Amino acid sequence: MPTPRSLIPAVTLLWGLQASFLAPALALLLASLYGASPGQLGIVLTVYNVATLVASFALPAWADRRGVYLQMMVVAGAFTAALALSLSLVTSLTGATLALVLLGGPASVGFTMLFAHLRHIGATTDRMMQVRALFAFAWVAGPPVAAVILDQWGGRALLGILTVVASVNVATAWRLTAQRRQQSPASPDPVAPRTPTTGALKGRVIAVTVAFVMLQATNTSSVAAISLFVTQRMGVSVSWAGAALGVAAAIEIPTMLLMGRLSRRFSNLSLVATGSLAGVAYYTSMVFLDSVLVLLAVQVLNAWFVSAVQGIGITVFQDLVRRPGLASGLFSNTNRIGAILTGPIIALAGTTALGYGTVFAVNAGLAMTAGTMLAVLWRRTLGHSRVKLSPCPEFDAPAS
Repeated sequence: MPTPRSLIPAVTLLWGLQASFLAPALALLLASLYGASPGQLGIVLTVYNVATLVASFALPAWADRRGVYLQMMVVAGAFTAALALSLSLVTSLTGATLALVLLGGPASVGFTMLFAHLRHIGATTDRMMQVRALFAFAWVAGPPVAAVILDQWGGRALLGILTVVASVNVATAWRLTAQRRQQSPASPDPVAPRTPTTGALKGRVIAVTVAFVMLQATNTSSVAAISLFVTQRMGVSVSWAGAALGVAAAIEIPTMLLMGRLSRRFSNLSLVATGSLAGVAYYTSMVFLDSVLVLLAVQVLNAWFVSAVQGIGITVFQDLVRRPGLASGLFSNTNRIGAILTGPIIALAGTTALGYGTVFAVNAGLAMTAGTMLAVLWRRTLGHSRVKLSPCPEFDAPAS
């Protein structure tokens, strides 16, 4: 078992491994194990995403009322293990769909509860970015490992391994819960305060949510389109798309750590605004580039953009919404709603002479619009109201 000092990093890596095993392989699992056609895949994944959307609002709100974020992680881990086991046992697409809806929704909230817990106990943005960087590191290793397992032993083997990983996550989350209780046995964690419901605050939350939906849509659509872009627009091997995404993922880790340090001097919202500008520069460059070397070079801009949106982004919501679970769930749902917009954005590729370059041109416009909204909000309402938080004991405890 990990020591108290290493427990949160260990939990982060394990939950990142769990997510990176399931998410990229889910469509392939449905097609290979249950014979799902492209149309059936679209229906099943849409229903599954709706279930996760509902769970990401309902369960974090319930956790907020009781201050039980770590306990919710335990429950989510158990649901993930049950989901993987169920998918390995059922033999029909109908059974798989029921498992995804009934078990996949609660399973999806697990890692967001760790961020809610960290904010609840006073973790700084710097500390939270360290956690997010570890999660990104797990995603660098997870998909290739999952691909090897699928190729060598098949989908049911991957689901069996995922069941084991999820079971270990239940144990580590339980250990983290017990550790937290030992630190303050006489005084349970207070319930997170409710967010004031003033009209101005509601307006800021809505504006930030809309901006993040646009930013998330640009990220998901560019990842979905890059393979087609490099093969059909640039006329090179699809392996260059994988290389570009790999370079971006590798750069994201130190970039997130750097952003965490910068958060000590600059507001979270301003850092996301700089990320939006980096996104504009990246997407604009993609429209015009014709060299694989430039393709790799501009991934520095992409990494800064993704680090700002996926890393700092969750703390922006936690600064605005004072219920950590609800804030984390709301941020996660901007990603899910943004993913829904990916289809229409990619469909535009067939309407102009730019082909799949149209995706990046549209994304540049969306990133510019979102960045402008965030910059205006920062200057008008949040530029001088940084949230001061106490140190996070799990990270700052002396080494044993």
